[in-house]
Amino acid sequence: MTAREAIRILMLSPIYFKIPPNSRIKLIKDYCLLYVSEPKKKK
Repeated sequence: MTAREAIRILMLSPIYFKIPPNSRIKLIKDYCLLYVSEPKKKK
């Protein structure tokens, strides 16, 4: 997941706009890491 994709998803939450910019950057990085580390489901 790219940072742009993460931002697009996180912007759907009103809480995203209430946190300071430095926290937003950390949230985006953490979200991307969580997405990458999540095991993929097999079909």
